[in-house]
Amino acid sequence: MASQTAPEVRDFTEDEVAERRRLLMSLLEDVDALANRGATAIRTQLPAYTKGDERFHADVLDQCNRNTKAILRAMIDGREATAEDHSFQRSAAMRRARSGFALEDYLSAYRVGQKVMWDAIEAEAEKQQVSPRVVFWLASHLMHHIDYAAEHAAHSYVEFRQHMLADAARERRDLLEHLLDGRLPETGPLAAAAERYGIGASTPALVAVAVSLSADEGQEGTALASASLARAGLNEMTSLVVVRHSEIVAVMTLAAEHDPEPVIVRLERAEQRLRSEGVPLAIGVSATAETIDQLAQAYSEALTAVRFAGKDGGVASLTRLSAFEYLALSADPTAHRLQEPQVVQFVRDDRTRGGVLIATIRAYAEADMNLKDAAASLHVHPNTAQYRFQRVEELCGLCPKRFGDLHTLLVAIAIDDARGRP
Repeated sequence: MASQTAPEVRDFTEDEVAERRRLLMSLLEDVDALANRGATAIRTQLPAYTKGDERFHADVLDQCNRNTKAILRAMIDGREATAEDHSFQRSAAMRRARSGFALEDYLSAYRVGQKVMWDAIEAEAEKQQVSPRVVFWLASHLMHHIDYAAEHAAHSYVEFRQHMLADAARERRDLLEHLLDGRLPETGPLAAAAERYGIGASTPALVAVAVSLSADEGQEGTALASASLARAGLNEMTSLVVVRHSEIVAVMTLAAEHDPEPVIVRLERAEQRLRSEGVPLAIGVSATAETIDQLAQAYSEALTAVRFAGKDGGVASLTRLSAFEYLALSADPTAHRLQEPQVVQFVRDDRTRGGVLIATIRAYAEADMNLKDAAASLHVHPNTAQYRFQRVEELCGLCPKRFGDLHTLLVAIAIDDARGRP
């Protein structure tokens, strides 16, 4: 069967024109009741619309009334809908966007409203015994007008939402610059923003810096990474995340117990998820900044920690490092040159053989230089540990049982741990 299209108004007979106009005029005369049915259906069928106070529901009813009138009048005139017909939607879209309404919920209201209007048209057509051609035209043009109204509303919503997001991004950038200068805004929008993020003069916080390891991730990858890091705080409102030049900088406040570990774990999960989505990141995290004036130093620490994340990315947090490990990881070229060549070679050779001697040296240090306890932790006989120490001295000339030699070996091992990191 060939598909049909609605007849043009000019193809109608005078009787059909009169039928169409009479039906639509009867609906327009009772528009308040029709709009009320639409608003009630929206409130009962869409969960997002069940909330809100009387003012909100009055606003929804007013929009239903205006939208119904605009559609009926255009159909009575037999013309296409225009932007002027729906100019009232801009303010409504702004209010919905500002209140955090999801776009899909906003547009679903038009679908519900279309069903209510069609039910009313169908009932009135049956009551007035309107011809099938006129009913077909009404169905086609109602869908067209509703589609136009929904598209116009969506455009207004998205336009304002983008404006809001741009303003919010500027606000976050300005707030971050204040914080990195060691200043907490005292008044105005920035002070309110700092309060929203839970940032106070003595609020403990971490600073994280993330850099992309992909050369072509583009703005979408950066936006995805930024959003994921925002969710990595203890909750969504405790992470100030800003795209700053080629970095993503996050200031993440800590809970009352000041424990940074839950935040680090969530950062690791976010990094792993982003890696699986093709957005590899190297993320460095500072030590805990106890006060606002320590955030600038924390930012510098996070930049340093990025270098410890590894060639393939990951999360490197100073909160998990001892001062000794940090010094070894951040050793400059001079520190490398000051090492004895035979010691450097011993460490590298032992790593290629599985690192058994290195493990024994570390176990001895962790056991407070008690060979028996070190052997027990390694699940070997003390004589085996003693033999391994003899091998160390044969290979590099240092005896781990002497404190000075043990210290030199531990430094060489720690510096080699950092070898190959970006």
